[in-house]
Amino acid sequence: MSYAIIEASGTQLRVEPGRFYDLNRLFSDEGDSYTIDKVLLINNDDEITIGQPFIEGATVEGTILRHRRGRKVIVYKMQPKKKTRKKRGHRQELTRLMITSITLNGSVIAESSVDQLEPVLATTVTDEEE
Repeated sequence: MSYAIIEASGTQLRVEPGRFYDLNRLFSDEGDSYTIDKVLLINNDDEITIGQPFIEGATVEGTILRHRRGRKVIVYKMQPKKKTRKKRGHRQELTRLMITSITLNGSVIAESSVDQLEPVLATTVTDEEE
């Protein structure tokens, strides 16, 4: 199993080809290809490459499936005996990114096949309709 640890939109994630991840909003259109060059670690069949801080020549490519909003978080502030109450809600803007391949120095280490992507793409289309 091959995977990579990347830094994207302020967070570090362990990513694998053929899976999708929710990141903070990326400023690209749906269906566009997105390349991440901040790769911290690559594990290719128990052969580990560690960057200091990033691996030169390593990229992770993905496709933006859709933009969405996260779950609502309620923030409730109250000061007892002062009759002060504040109730606020927040929904984070997210982007769903499907990882297609991991590349090191121009050679593809891991890649997802089209057969793996079709069920995920079909489920995301049905999610949008609801």
